[in-house]
Amino acid sequence: MTGLPTRRRRDENGSAVVEFVMLGVVLLLPLVYLVLMLGRVQAGAYAVSQASREAGRAYVTTDAGQDANGRARAAARISFLDQHVEDTGRLTIACDGTPCLRADGRVETTATVQVPLPFVPAFLGDVLPLSVPVSASHVSTVDRFRVLP
Repeated sequence: MTGLPTRRRRDENGSAVVEFVMLGVVLLLPLVYLVLMLGRVQAGAYAVSQASREAGRAYVTTDAGQDANGRARAAARISFLDQHVEDTGRLTIACDGTPCLRADGRVETTATVQVPLPFVPAFLGDVLPLSVPVSASHVSTVDRFRVLP
């Protein structure tokens, strides 16, 4: 058996640490990015839900002589500011008849936000979406015993 070549064993001391670190980085970075993105989308979902609900409530509880549209937009802006999406937050208001604030009238408020993807450079806009649209609607009913202003 002396004619067979002998294999030399490679010294693998410390290679497990290097493999663990490399594998950890490769798996951990996408996971951290996913958590960041989901957190921002959830904040956007909270913002549009609260904005549409509060804007509708502010609109239908407006007293005579007040600006219902301005009150609704102010309520939505506070909701957008609360979740730091004031730059991309939009509110639309639709009534089911004229005048909007008649007894049993319905007012639909829709809030929309474009949640930007974190750490995506603008030059990738042709290949990847740079934001995720999030929207919510709420229908509020004017009080049945309301008198017209």
